[in-house]
Amino acid sequence: MNWANRLTIGRLILTFLFVATLNCDWAYARTGALVIFILAGATDFLDGEIARRYGSVTNFGKLMDPLVDKIMMASAFISLVPLKAIPAWAATTVVARDFLITGLRLMASARGQVLPAERLGKHKTSWQIITVVFFLGLLSARELGYAGDETAWWSRAWYRGGPVLVWIAVAFTVYSGLRYAWRHRDVIAPDQ
Repeated sequence: MNWANRLTIGRLILTFLFVATLNCDWAYARTGALVIFILAGATDFLDGEIARRYGSVTNFGKLMDPLVDKIMMASAFISLVPLKAIPAWAATTVVARDFLITGLRLMASARGQVLPAERLGKHKTSWQIITVVFFLGLLSARELGYAGDETAWWSRAWYRGGPVLVWIAVAFTVYSGLRYAWRHRDVIAPDQ
């Protein structure tokens, strides 16, 4: 197994650790979750960069890298719903899009094709990561005592900036999913 694929597996492990940390009642759990999520997001960039630079792109990586991205983002969006950061409709949209794209990839796999991730999908993931880090950063600031008066900057950022980022992330999620499905519509077409 090459280094890019090891980083992908590492991101999956970090995702499980992130969810466990974010959903526990330990002191500084939100800050720990933020650090873990940033590390996981960094591996998303590094694994693809290493695979391309050293010519070690594999079918495993083409399949597992986007799948682990989906697990990471779905886990983050779902975990932020009970904390009132991400609305349930936004998390549902992210998860539904990811299931549909994974289904498309499975259909392609049944035909002997591997559908790799596209650049627009990476932009979508970047906006999702930015949105999650924004909310985790605010939760961490409150946990560390930097939020100050809840009606001050923290509250304005949470209730004004947060929804804007959620809408941007959801827009990229929907658009990239529709475009990906359209580009690979031949996979969906019934056999002649």
